[in-house]
Amino acid sequence: MTVESSGLLLHRINSSGERVVLLGHMGGPFWAKKNAGAWSIPKGLHDAGETDHLAVAEREFAEEMGSAAPTGATVDLGSVTSGNKAIRVFARQGDFDADAAHSNTFEMEWPPKSGTIQAFPEIDRAAWVLLAEARELLTKSQAPLVDRLVAALAG
Repeated sequence: MTVESSGLLLHRINSSGERVVLLGHMGGPFWAKKNAGAWSIPKGLHDAGETDHLAVAEREFAEEMGSAAPTGATVDLGSVTSGNKAIRVFARQGDFDADAAHSNTFEMEWPPKSGTIQAFPEIDRAAWVLLAEARELLTKSQAPLVDRLVAALAG
């Protein structure tokens, strides 16, 4: 069974005139010491019966970044798959204070088999990164979305 997830990829032109995208570093102990392949587009799972991908992307952005995404024209970049998950991503030009991002949390047993439940942020930090860097930082399944963004902006 395929699980649906939707996300919002913000982009802007930085002070050097280069396009950058907003990414979040995945939280929790598994990702803590990883960098390449440990970043994600702000995204999340659909609740049962949800069919409005953009509405889910907006909600999940707010949950993972701590405040609503800026409004503006939105481009559908399509879907990628990761295991049994279909991830639909939308792009929007806008600004956001990455340093002020604060994510919701999830709980897990840590250390493993300890019986201790700890809370961790879904996203432990956010950053604006250049497109080439984003391709390296994003999980392997999400990296092609950078090229889709470039193609959408060129078209």
